Amino acid sequence: MSRMNILVTCPPMLGLIDEFGDAFEAHGLDFTPAKVTQVLSVEELVELVPQYDGWIIGDDPANRTVVEAGAAGKLKAAVKWGVGVDNVDFDAFRDHGLPVENTPGVFGGEVADVALTYVLGLARETYRIDREIRSENGWPKPSGISIAGRTVALVGFGDIGRQTAKRLVACGANVVAYDPYGKPAEGIPVEFATWPERLSEADFLVFTCPLTPETQGMFNADLLPKLKQGVRVVNVARGPVIQENVLIKALESGLVHSAALDVFEVEPLPQDSPLRGFDRCIFGSHNGSNSADAVRRVSHIAIDKIAAFLKGKG
Repeated sequence: MSRMNILVTCPPMLGLIDEFGDAFEAHGLDFTPAKVTQVLSVEELVELVPQYDGWIIGDDPANRTVVEAGAAGKLKAAVKWGVGVDNVDFDAFRDHGLPVENTPGVFGGEVADVALTYVLGLARETYRIDREIRSENGWPKPSGISIAGRTVALVGFGDIGRQTAKRLVACGANVVAYDPYGKPAEGIPVEFATWPERLSEADFLVFTCPLTPETQGMFNADLLPKLKQGVRVVNVARGPVIQENVLIKALESGLVHSAALDVFEVEPLPQDSPLRGFDRCIFGSHNGSNSADAVRRVSHIAIDKIAAFLKGKG
């Protein structure tokens, strides 16, 4: 009997894929790394997924069309690598009797590290200084702002939000958290508020929330009158939390001083995006969780989960 084969479409895991051969082998599984930069299209997935017994999903559109194609083929189970699950249609998997889980609570520290570097980078414009020295042989000396005593509006107080708050508090910032399900965390002194109250106090607006119907488009035109002039915006959550056309207008007017975005509405960031024209902004590649240590840890969790799902189905 041929061994079961697992399709891997998660870019961070693919970056270290040669390290995981022994883990798959320990479970008697084969694996196939997909050729992908960020995500595969629905059309590509409909072609690929049915050929495999299991699927370790990245941020690909694991929607009903893809799941139905998989169920009609060999697919028996899937694991969403990482925390975010907005790209996975869990109802479709359940309707077809296919087990699926994510790997929750695994990247709080890693993404929080990136969020803090973005806050500091916007505060002191270190990224812009670096760019101008490199590209223009410049020697700029912008007057930044200090973090101590500043107020950060933190949207989302799950694992990533709590870890981000802990780092910000250590820098002397005052944190106001927005999360209808959030609870106080011992040793992390934050105040809670109801969105969008108190936003006029915030020097920084940091998004660490999951993408849900409630959070999609939270940064919108109705929000602009509530913001403090010169606020700095950070998004390490999901791109659609921010309506980019609104952010662009706020950057143009100076209402928003600058933004650090690890995620975008369309990824990779289109070459013609007006966001590229703002030299104070910082851009990432949806890479906040991608430390080698975290990738190893979470990939082994994902492999163990998919193996457990497939046990006895050979």
